[in-house]
Amino acid sequence: MPSRPTLLRQAPPILGLLDIGTSKTACVILAASGRGEAEVLGVGQQPSRGLKAGVVIELDAAEQSVRAAVSEAERAAGRELGQVLLAVACGRLKSTTFSADARIGGRAVAHADVERLMTAGRSYVERDGRMLLHMNCLGYRLDGAAGIAEPRGLAGRVLSADLHAVAADAAPLRNLVHAAERAYLSVTGLLPAPYTSGLAVTTAQERRAGVIALDFGAGTTALSVFAEGHLIANEVIPSGGNHITFDVARNLQVPLAQAERIKTIYGHVSAAAADAEPTLPLRLETTPEAGLDRASRDQLADVIRHRVSGLMDQIAERLERLNVAETETAGVVITGGAGQLPGLREFAAEALHRPVRIGQPAAINGLPAAAATGALASVLGLAEVAFDWTIGVRRRERNFRAGGYLSSVGRWLQASF
Repeated sequence: MPSRPTLLRQAPPILGLLDIGTSKTACVILAASGRGEAEVLGVGQQPSRGLKAGVVIELDAAEQSVRAAVSEAERAAGRELGQVLLAVACGRLKSTTFSADARIGGRAVAHADVERLMTAGRSYVERDGRMLLHMNCLGYRLDGAAGIAEPRGLAGRVLSADLHAVAADAAPLRNLVHAAERAYLSVTGLLPAPYTSGLAVTTAQERRAGVIALDFGAGTTALSVFAEGHLIANEVIPSGGNHITFDVARNLQVPLAQAERIKTIYGHVSAAAADAEPTLPLRLETTPEAGLDRASRDQLADVIRHRVSGLMDQIAERLERLNVAETETAGVVITGGAGQLPGLREFAAEALHRPVRIGQPAAINGLPAAAATGALASVLGLAEVAFDWTIGVRRRERNFRAGGYLSSVGRWLQASF
């Protein structure tokens, strides 16, 4: 399991982690323990309202969800929360890999030269209304010589950096931040939810060997790929557990609430499980106008498998487009609330031609055992990023001040790289 995050010296004594998802809003309050590690003081989780596929469509409703989750966490912690890191999966989030160059002129590389490269990288990514969420350096090259981990002090003519960046449309991010700010929270940083959930459920060894993390959420499925310890790809597919529920409701002719219950209790994607009891009724509690009052597990499994099969096709297509070969990743880790469907691990292994395991976040001191689930992977993974600078992003305290949140995030990113 992933190692427990360690606090940096500059980390604030109290920090909130916030994930405003399609089906739930989760908040975790952390503090520095006496041993210098992250300690959970309180956890809050409430149903989300006003969101669709991670996008805010009703600001007032989204604000109330944030307030409810934060209040629950504050009551458990006995502390008032002011600052939060926010995990985001909206805004057509995508990653890109590119190179940036800076002319050195034969002298030794200085810190300012590296900063010029990062500034150029940020400018390249933040075009056409896009906003940079994460950027990591995959490696440096000096006069074409690759494999340089630390170029400072080395002499050369041209310094190049191979960069990976994750960006999203600025407007949907602004709406998420606004929902948090209306709940009297200061957002100190935005991070890609696929990245944080991937960190939460994979180990450092897996990330070095190469691993794909899939977070099956309610409205989206997040994909992150790690290789040689680096994040090399992040994507969000606008399909998740809610779409399975919609299919069940439509095919079995039941209300959405009952379809969700049926999926949770009886749902699976294993053909063997369905064939074992092909005529077992679901005993649906339907109204006369709803249509069917009985169905088989086999019928339910067919509906679920059809949706999951389509989702696996999309995942395979994304991996192919990202040029992620089977040899580059040792396996797949599945997490998320919808990732708990029985039989999903075996189904995914066959569809993706890779070994698959179900991943759960590592326990953090003070975290209730019931909270260390895949459903909270995105918010718990924020602790890994916030408190471990070796992961690839360094968080420094930056508030979203009067200059506007876009400029504030720019200041935060500038301090991070």
